[in-house]
Amino acid sequence: MANPIPEPPSFDADCRKKGNAWLAANPTKKKGFPSHWTKFESELEAGFHARCGWWAMRIDSGSVDHFLSKAKPANRGVIYEWSNYRHAAGTVNGSKKNHDDAVLDPFEVGQDWFEVILPSMQLICTSRVPAHLQAKADFTLGKLHLVNGKKVRRNRMRWYEDYKKNLQDSSTGISIGALEHIAPLIASAVKRLQANGQPLP
Repeated sequence: MANPIPEPPSFDADCRKKGNAWLAANPTKKKGFPSHWTKFESELEAGFHARCGWWAMRIDSGSVDHFLSKAKPANRGVIYEWSNYRHAAGTVNGSKKNHDDAVLDPFEVGQDWFEVILPSMQLICTSRVPAHLQAKADFTLGKLHLVNGKKVRRNRMRWYEDYKKNLQDSSTGISIGALEHIAPLIASAVKRLQANGQPLP
């Protein structure tokens, strides 16, 4: 699926054309690609609302993930294409490597396909995942350590604790509205418990 975030106005001149010119001049090079895409990290981050595409929550710093890996010769044609970029946490980028579309594209994930369990902070698939994508979803959760990876769970807990601070003192922490924007899966987990009249753990 192509990146639906609008391509920055200067991307064609400053990334695509420069990058493709280098590729044409270096047809046998398999690494060392000029990282012209880094100039547009801020636009990509803004398009993702500063959330990692796979963690589905705000991260302090992220990187440009080439959804179709630049390490594969077959993908040379999209190394400098805006449509191929995703905003990702560093650990996700490192775990994903060159698995490409063997993992779910953040842009293809539908509403309520995944949910976070409180208080374990584990991520699970729901019955809303289409049957033909279930194996792919399971592979994505495992390969990217999304179920209970140490770093992702720590970040989930961070935003959850910030929300609970606000319940004690509205001048601290973050509101449910802010949580929905920062970590929507955590917000949904909170709202499920509240709707069922259950106390937050």
